[in-house]
Amino acid sequence: MSNIYVEDVGKGFPFVFVHGYLGSSEMWNFQKKFFSKHYRVIIPALPGFGESHNVKSLDSINKMARQIINLLDQKNIDKFNLIGHSMGGMIVQEITKLIGGRVNKLICFATGSIGEIPGRFETIDETREKLKKDGIEVSFSRVPKKWFVKGVKDKNYYLCKNAVKNVSLETADNALLAMKNWRGIDNLKNIKNKTLIIWGDKDTSYNFDQVDTLNKNIKNSRLEIFKDCAHNVHLEQPDQFNNLVKEFISK
Repeated sequence: MSNIYVEDVGKGFPFVFVHGYLGSSEMWNFQKKFFSKHYRVIIPALPGFGESHNVKSLDSINKMARQIINLLDQKNIDKFNLIGHSMGGMIVQEITKLIGGRVNKLICFATGSIGEIPGRFETIDETREKLKKDGIEVSFSRVPKKWFVKGVKDKNYYLCKNAVKNVSLETADNALLAMKNWRGIDNLKNIKNKTLIIWGDKDTSYNFDQVDTLNKNIKNSRLEIFKDCAHNVHLEQPDQFNNLVKEFISK
């Protein structure tokens, strides 16, 4: 496997951040600044995305999870806290399935347990078809704005714009295929880690049923809902988001 780009800043107990579809390590900028004062913050850019756009992309959630595990092994990181956003939430569930004993606390953020996301604003296949028909520029201007209540007018929308600059059609389609073919619902009962589930009540990518399923099936979990936030709570209300997560992992 080619080496992916990774931010590795701060000192202390490791905290690993996994971005979502059409994301980059930069999408966690507010979290990096906040948590690196207290923790060793590890933020990879997934293959084909963001700062790893030159690395060949992967077409399965399991392969993405193994890539991150490989990275942690290279850095000799044994135990760590783990957070994943959206597609990254699928990846962290898969990491926990593979090496759950190494995960201290788990945060599943704006995500679900089924890759073919029930209730999403459109099916994965519809997104794939539009991607191929309209091209990456049209698709990339169409999808990320749905992740904010204010759409392109959100002051932090520019981070999404930056993230997609060098993403290829193949990378975007491989990720959609990876999500479509992934299913984690059957493993939820096996997750023993203390888990925080975060969701914005205006999220059109994942409806309430998705996070409710996580909460009801992961035994040691709690659900926190942000009002008037969409898919990118960490960019819409970063201070409140950071304080909630810090309170959870520091207990």
